[in-house]
Amino acid sequence: MNGRILLLEDDESLRRGICFKLEKEGYETEACAGIQEGIKLWNENEFELIICDITLEDGSGLDFCREIRRTSNVRFMFLTAMDQEIDIVMGYEAGADDYVVKPFSLAVLISKVHAVFARMEVREEKIESGRVCVHKNGMKVLISGEEKNLTKNEWKLLLLFITHPRQVFSKGQILEQIFDMDGEFVDENTVAVNIRRLREKIEQEPSKPEYIKNIRGIGYLWDKECTGS
Repeated sequence: MNGRILLLEDDESLRRGICFKLEKEGYETEACAGIQEGIKLWNENEFELIICDITLEDGSGLDFCREIRRTSNVRFMFLTAMDQEIDIVMGYEAGADDYVVKPFSLAVLISKVHAVFARMEVREEKIESGRVCVHKNGMKVLISGEEKNLTKNEWKLLLLFITHPRQVFSKGQILEQIFDMDGEFVDENTVAVNIRRLREKIEQEPSKPEYIKNIRGIGYLWDKECTGS
C-alpha cells in the first residue's frame, strides 16, 4: 500500500473515477461529497494526503483546509474548476501544498500524487524530545523505540504540545484547537481525560509526568526541549 488518501469531491462520477484510479495505483482511499462527512472521516482515520474540491455541497474546501491546518501538517491538494489567479492564491494561503485545475487528466493527477508521496519519503519530518520521537508524516509515535498507538485526539494533542515546547495552553485553548472540529459537545473535563490517557502512553510514571506538566490554575505545557521539525 502506497499511502492513505482522503478525497472530497461532490461530482459523483468524478469522485468514483479518481478513487478507482488511486486504488489501482495502490493508494488506500476514503471519499465523500461534503465537509461534514470529510471531518468525520478525518477524525476516525489517519491520512497522509487530502485531495479536496474548493466548492463542495455543504461549504468551501478553503474553510475545511484552514481547519485541518490548525492541528495537522498533512499534505493537502486542491482539485477545482476555479482557475483564476486569486483562487489559486487563496488556496495556497489556506494551507494547500498543490493545486490541480479542472479539466485535468487522471494521469496528471496521479503523477502529482506520486510526487507528493515521493517528497514525503525524502524529507521525513521528525521531532525528538527525550524518549519521545514523533514522525509527523506517517503520524507515528515511538517511545524509547517502541511504537505507540494513539487515538486521533491523542495524536492532535501530542502534536500541539511537542510543536510548542514549554508554551502553556489553557484548557479553553486546547478545546478550541483540538476538539472543536468534531461537532460534538465537549467540556473542560474532556481535556483532562485525554491528557491523562496520553500520559499513560508516553510517561514512565503518569502520576509524576516529566513531559506534560500541569500548571495549576493556568493549563498544561510540554516541559522538555525538542529537536527537529
